[in-house]
Amino acid sequence: MIMTLVIRERRHRQALRLSLPKPQITSSSHNFLNQTQRPSLITSPSSHGIRSLLDLEKVAVLGHGNGGIVYKVHHKKNNSFYALKVLNFDRNGIGFRQPPTLEAEILKRVVDSPYIVRCHAVFYDHANVTPTLQTKGVSGDLSFVMEYMEGGSLHDILQQHRRLPEEVICVLAKSVLEGLNYLHGMNIVHRDIKPSNLLVNEKGEVKIADFGVSHVVEGRFEANDMNAGTCAYMSPERFDLERWGGENVDEFVGDVWSLGVVMLECLLGHFPLIGPQQRPDWATLMCAICFGERLEMPEKASEEFQSFVRRCLEKDWRKRGTVLELLKHPFVKRNSCCSNKVMRDYVLCR
Repeated sequence: MIMTLVIRERRHRQALRLSLPKPQITSSSHNFLNQTQRPSLITSPSSHGIRSLLDLEKVAVLGHGNGGIVYKVHHKKNNSFYALKVLNFDRNGIGFRQPPTLEAEILKRVVDSPYIVRCHAVFYDHANVTPTLQTKGVSGDLSFVMEYMEGGSLHDILQQHRRLPEEVICVLAKSVLEGLNYLHGMNIVHRDIKPSNLLVNEKGEVKIADFGVSHVVEGRFEANDMNAGTCAYMSPERFDLERWGGENVDEFVGDVWSLGVVMLECLLGHFPLIGPQQRPDWATLMCAICFGERLEMPEKASEEFQSFVRRCLEKDWRKRGTVLELLKHPFVKRNSCCSNKVMRDYVLCR
């Protein structure tokens, strides 16, 4: 009974923190408002000759989410395929967890890692934005021309195969760790590592995508920023800063927790932290992540896999494994982790 009251009290207190903050007006937003009404190229990290959205022909819808749509598009001039992510700011003023222009700023930085989905160009169009949205720092629709990943997402692969063998999971783990090492080295916390944000191309290469809730760490820790992301993959300190946080929380190890959840999900074939009959709502996830007992690993899991996941899923962030430590872990030092062939075979046989 006492535990129930504590959980209920924490739930109500934490629910207040989950309210969406109003987007802040930034200098970048003001600059966007002064642009012309025609969709224009605002940044071109690696343009591949992409100078206009008019050169792109929509082929198919790849997915929806986070206020936008992702299309497969064909570039008529260079005869290449790309993924076009369009963030739509509607007239009702439905906000985002942070100014969408921040995602564009982050994508301008992450241009030279083989473990991050590459952004080739970013366009914006504010022709349909109301004055109300403009006062909130929303400058218009943003369109991101991204590298096209033929194999789809890890979520798609799990839908097809349900579970993956360890020789595939170790390739996946190593690639994500390399991507996180690159991001963290640039003071970027991804904050939304999950199967749908891990994409695979026809070569079997795994890359991190979607920086819609990512954060650039610039000294002072901001407690309000901890709630961005997908609840199911959040670390304990992001759910309950009072119990699991403390002073000087290392924001980067939240990404490590998320990776551990994804790896265990790949082996089990289902989300690992709650039972199949439990509803994955906020309260259930918070109880499981913050108060759940020690994880029971499947008997078939190797000792190396179990050790790796346990290092990721330490509830106390101070004891959790770091990206650099885990890159040296025996699980990702296996011979099979040196090649993308196993992952490629899984992608190609779909």
